Amino acid sequence: MHLARFPRVRLAHLPTPLEPLPRLSEALGVEIWVKRDDCTGLAGGGNKTRKLEFLLGDAMEQGADTLVTQGAVQSNHVRQTVAAAAAHGFASEVILEERTGSKAIDYTRNGNVLMDRLFGAGMRTVPGGTDMNAELEKTAAEVRARGGKPYIIPGGGSNAIGALGYVDCAREIVVQADELDMQVDRIVTATGSAGTHAGLVAGLAVMGADIPVLGIGVRAPRPKQEENVLKLARETAALLGRPDAVTDGMVVADCDYVGEGYGLVDDAVIEALKLAARTDAIVLDPVYTGKAMKGLIALAKAGRFENETVVFLHTGGAQGLFGYQGEIEGAL
Repeated sequence: MHLARFPRVRLAHLPTPLEPLPRLSEALGVEIWVKRDDCTGLAGGGNKTRKLEFLLGDAMEQGADTLVTQGAVQSNHVRQTVAAAAAHGFASEVILEERTGSKAIDYTRNGNVLMDRLFGAGMRTVPGGTDMNAELEKTAAEVRARGGKPYIIPGGGSNAIGALGYVDCAREIVVQADELDMQVDRIVTATGSAGTHAGLVAGLAVMGADIPVLGIGVRAPRPKQEENVLKLARETAALLGRPDAVTDGMVVADCDYVGEGYGLVDDAVIEALKLAARTDAIVLDPVYTGKAMKGLIALAKAGRFENETVVFLHTGGAQGLFGYQGEIEGAL
């Protein structure tokens, strides 16, 4: 895969740990390990940092001076992007979508939003359902009009360049498992903007590692999610010079645990947050990893992972907990 062929800016604390979760495993009757991508370091860590290493490398190669991106109000991706911008002398402009409709002050001002402001991002907010790609182009045009050189990063950093970060993570998991003499039977991850899921699939396929990846959906219905992931996984494999490596059956999403919608918390998500915290002191977030763990718990109890060793990819996001105080505090 020779990722050194691609421009890269080192941002993350790598390799992130691969650790057993003995008490959660005992509670669920399944051997569960966690890949700690909440420990990537930048601005509190999270999965977007791996993607940003390649995206910033590309931005620098193109001579950009301003990073332009978008996300939901409590976007972990935006937090890490504006932090990367600050650390490397870029300006940053972000568009936040009111995707959940929440007007609670902790949601609109605390958590990731507070950190975005701390890192000096230029920010504006748009209503839910706005065409975010059009807004990115509009903001980039404004940057050009004032003499800047924008570099557009899609939501979640999810294009083929960003997905290279999770090609590298796939390699890292295989190397760590080999060092531990551990057979990984399945990787479970949240799947949303598709870059993390697609990068894992592409990386494992190109390596011939034959480890299935199960994405627990956080937003889109299953057919749409699998279509998005498959398209991006194939684009990523093509970027690696292996356009035929990814096949249809490699992409599997289970979108039965979205609940009422993206970023909306339900009782099962809160129970998942509590179980992870009170067994192995793992802090999840309410939007991505909390829903992925909700799905993992339900599937484990249904016997889906019988006799398997499962690696749960922790994509970070605990900073967003502070934006959900009103929804979570009363259930603790």
